[in-house]
Amino acid sequence: MSDLTTLLEVGGPVAALGGGAAYARAKHPAAYWSAVGLPVSTVRLLSSYGSVMEACGLTVAPSRLRVLAVKAMTQREVRPVPPRRGLIRPTTTGLRIRLRLAPGQEPADFAASAERLRHAWGVHAVYVTTVKPGVVELRFVGYDVLRRVRMPRNAAGGFLKVPVALREDATPFIRDYRTIPHQLTLGATLSGKSMYLRHLIAGLAPQPVALVGIDCKRGVELAPFAPRLSALATDPEQAAELLPVLVKEMEDRYDLIKARQGITPGTPDEEITSDIWGLPEHERPVPVVLFVDEVAELFMVATKKDEERRDEMVTHLIRLAQLGRAAGMYLEVCGQRFGAELGKGATMLRAQLTGRVCHRVNDEASAKMALGDIAPEAVMAACSIAPERPGLAVAGDTSGGWSRIRTPYLSLGDAAETCRRSANLVPDLPALKPFRPDVPVRPVESAAPVVLPHPVTD
Repeated sequence: MSDLTTLLEVGGPVAALGGGAAYARAKHPAAYWSAVGLPVSTVRLLSSYGSVMEACGLTVAPSRLRVLAVKAMTQREVRPVPPRRGLIRPTTTGLRIRLRLAPGQEPADFAASAERLRHAWGVHAVYVTTVKPGVVELRFVGYDVLRRVRMPRNAAGGFLKVPVALREDATPFIRDYRTIPHQLTLGATLSGKSMYLRHLIAGLAPQPVALVGIDCKRGVELAPFAPRLSALATDPEQAAELLPVLVKEMEDRYDLIKARQGITPGTPDEEITSDIWGLPEHERPVPVVLFVDEVAELFMVATKKDEERRDEMVTHLIRLAQLGRAAGMYLEVCGQRFGAELGKGATMLRAQLTGRVCHRVNDEASAKMALGDIAPEAVMAACSIAPERPGLAVAGDTSGGWSRIRTPYLSLGDAAETCRRSANLVPDLPALKPFRPDVPVRPVESAAPVVLPHPVTD
C-alpha cells in the first residue's frame, strides 16, 4: 500500500506535468517555448557548441601561437577552433547569437549547415544573416510561427509601409511602397489573397494617401471599403474610363516636377528633384495606390470593340507601372493567373511589377508566372502550399531573395470599420470625384430617453 501511495505521490505530478507540457506544445507553442524549449535549447547550445561546430565542419586549425601555448602548458591534444561566440539573446519566438568568423570562413558555410545545427540543438529552424564583414547572426526559431500567426509587437509600419504578414523566421513582412512601388499578387480561390489585400487597405486607410480600386467582380471585394476609396470601378467599362484619368493625373504631376526643375544658376541643390518626394511639402501631391483585383478580367474580350478597349486599358496600366513611381502612384495587381496567354501587353506589364507574392495556386505554371523569372527555386515552395493553410504565400522580389510568409486573420467587418473611421482622410482629387463610390448612410439609432415623458394634465 505504501508503494502505491508513493507511486501516486511521485508519478501523479510527473504525469500531470508531462501532459501539461504536451498540451502546451500543441496548443500554445509560444508559452511552451518560453517555459521549456528556450532553457533546454540554451543548455544544449552551451554544452555542445564546440563539438557541434567541429562535426559540421565549421572549425579551423588553431594558430601557431595557440598550438605552442597548449603544448607548453598542458599535454592535451590541440583541437580545431570554433568561431568566437557572442552572448545568447532570447526572443519570444527563439534566440539569437552572433559569431565572429574565423579566417577562411564565409557566411555560406553556416547557411549550408543550418539544417544540421537545427537538429543538433533541437529548434524548429535556423537562419543565417550577415551583420557586417566577419560577423554573422544565427537566428533560431523555436516553433512553427506560421501555424498560428501572431504579429510581433515591434511590427510598426510607417508612411507607405504596411506590416501585412509574418515571415517564417518570425520577422514581419512589411509592404514598403517607396522601396517596391508595384507588386503582383497571385492566388487561387480561398488561398488567402483577399485577406492579404484586406490587410493592405486597412493598413493604408489611416495614412494620408489616395486609395483607388478596380474590382471587376462587381465590387464584391473592394465595395466594403468604399468610405475610404477615392475612386472605384466595378466593371471593365468603368475601368476603361478611370485609367485614362489616372494617367492624366500622372502627367500633371510630371508637369509639376518639371516646373520645379526650372534650374537656374542660383538654385540650391536641395531644390532640384526628379520625383514628388523632392517637392516642398505644401506642393507635394498625395500618393495614389491603385488596387486591381482579378486583373484577368481587364484582358478578356468577346468582340472586336472589346479588344480595342482592352488594348487601351493595358497600355494605360503599363504606363502607370513604368512612370508612376516618380509621380507617387503605385500599383497592387491581384489575380488568380497572370501570363502571356492573357494577350498582348501582359508579359510587359508583369515585368514592371517588382514585388511578387504567390499564394496557393492550381498549377505549377501559375507559380512560374509569379516567381519563375525572379526566383526559380521558389516555384516549388509555392506549389507545396497546402489548402489547409490559407494565407500562406511565397514572397519574392527582383533581387532573387524569397521567403515564406503568412497573413494573420482580419475579418471583413474590422477592415471595413477601419475604412469608415478613416473616411475623413480621403484626399481632395477633383479628377477622381466622378468615380467616388456611393457610400450608404448608416441609420442612426435613437437612444432611449433616460426619463419617460408623462402627459400634462389639467
